[in-house]
Amino acid sequence: MRCCVYLFQQSLQCSPSKMAAGESNSRSPCLNLSTSGPLGNAPPSNSAHSSPASNRGAVGAAVGMNRGAGNANPRSGPENGGGAESAVRSTPSAQNPPRQSVAQSGATSGAASNMTATSSSSSSSSSSTASSSVDASAAVSSLPSSPASVLVYREPVYNWQATKSTVKERFAFLFNNEVLSDVHFLVGKGMGVQRIPAHRFALAVGSAVFDAMFNGGMATTSTEIELPDVEPAAFLALLKFLYSDEVQIGPETVMTTLYTAKKYAVPALEAHCVEFLKKNLRADNAFMLLTQARLFDEPQLASLCLENIDKNTADALAAEGFTDVDLDTLMAVLERDTLGVREVRLFGAAVRWAEAEAQRQQLQPTPENKRRVLGKALSLIRFPLMTIEEFAAGPAQSGILTDREVVSLFLHFTVNPKPHVEFIDRPRCCLRGKECSITRFSQVESRWGYSGTSDRIRFSVNRRIFVVGFGLYGSIHGPTDYQVNIQIIHTDSNTVLGQNDTGFSCDGTASTFRVMFKEPVEILPSVNYIACATLKGPDSHYGTKGMRKVTHESPATGTKTCFTFCYAAGNNNGTSVEDGQIPEVIFYT
Repeated sequence: MRCCVYLFQQSLQCSPSKMAAGESNSRSPCLNLSTSGPLGNAPPSNSAHSSPASNRGAVGAAVGMNRGAGNANPRSGPENGGGAESAVRSTPSAQNPPRQSVAQSGATSGAASNMTATSSSSSSSSSSTASSSVDASAAVSSLPSSPASVLVYREPVYNWQATKSTVKERFAFLFNNEVLSDVHFLVGKGMGVQRIPAHRFALAVGSAVFDAMFNGGMATTSTEIELPDVEPAAFLALLKFLYSDEVQIGPETVMTTLYTAKKYAVPALEAHCVEFLKKNLRADNAFMLLTQARLFDEPQLASLCLENIDKNTADALAAEGFTDVDLDTLMAVLERDTLGVREVRLFGAAVRWAEAEAQRQQLQPTPENKRRVLGKALSLIRFPLMTIEEFAAGPAQSGILTDREVVSLFLHFTVNPKPHVEFIDRPRCCLRGKECSITRFSQVESRWGYSGTSDRIRFSVNRRIFVVGFGLYGSIHGPTDYQVNIQIIHTDSNTVLGQNDTGFSCDGTASTFRVMFKEPVEILPSVNYIACATLKGPDSHYGTKGMRKVTHESPATGTKTCFTFCYAAGNNNGTSVEDGQIPEVIFYT
């Protein structure tokens, strides 16, 4: 009887607000009087992890009373993470009031007082909670009502720590859980806002941003923090990592998770996101990921995206995501020397992007507007690298180029000396690495004449390379323009593997001047090829004291590329191993 009076007095001292906040249950059990049925539940949390299914121990001890009081079972309130609520009532006889033992009380209340399932995941936790709540309600409704039943509130999720043998397990249990939470985040915006519980200490330990937010000089005292710029799924992935080191990212959430990890300065999670993107990088998403990598300042990922675009330029340009990139990203790609695609296809892709951009800016896709949205990107298209047929069939008729630009490009293709054009004429090479060159002459002399006959030299190499151009001697009479056709011919089949009909300007010195192929020419080891140059112009310098074998050693890897030069049979304008033109071969390994 003294026990009952004491408990009743304690129940009167319990503040309802403390009950709602879960504070009173952590100190001593409180009694409350109810005329019928259990007390209503507090509004549940939106968390799938906020209702652990078990009280983790023997918490079913009932408090016996002399008259009119039934035995009550433990109750885990949802405000503290508990999911089961049970109140057992019995109507005593006037002459012989029943007394129930602890065991009888536990048996009467059924599942509500004997929940010992382990909550190891959000799905098992929520399902166990739902079933235990239904069982508890059924147990209550099956018993006769009493005018003055007594409900006993027990500490919710009692002794859950005992089943968690490591710190990691204990912190993982608290993830997205109302138990001990002292802050809530309202994540997202509009109808998608989600209220997520958290623990200041756990967040501050894992993030310098959260540490400053809660413990810095201007720390917030609010218990609810709005994050409208963060996706709920990404924020939960961040919390999951901070509480348990577990990484939960997928194709749909990786970019938003990367943004969230950067926002809250969690570099380890950033690294996981970047690694995930690397593994899933393909030609059809390279442009999209490149845009995101530039946006999030991830230079390593951006470099990998650009390398992928270099190797699979045509496929990357054909992907749907290409037309969605921003202008800066488009320019970053167009200015590369290592794209593996013909220039006319690059121009076609740029026109498709311009059409999409015009629509985004609510402009009519006229040629003028396409040129306007392309801006400086148009100057990065290397029109001189096209053939005259490609240029005439495409860019010349597009309306995007001005009449003056079209005329100057046609003159560049057809006349000598070639007029200056405003577009880059440096060839693109779909090869990575450093450009290499070898020189086969030891000395330079004067006066080498031209009468329409080609200078030719036969060569072979000891390893696979890609020749991208030749170095040629220029005029002995001062600054001059030359018209030249360069070729590489497979000796045995007499097949022209690469050529370019172009020109170059020299300054009158004995230096060599670069003349490049439009595309790299693959040279296989131990196969004979002929390097050929047909020049139109005044007398030039020439090389003497030529070497039959010339070796290039890579300073980075020590790899040696050995060229062997031989006399090319037939009319070769006098060029041989010892004397003549074509002093340099420019190549990539």
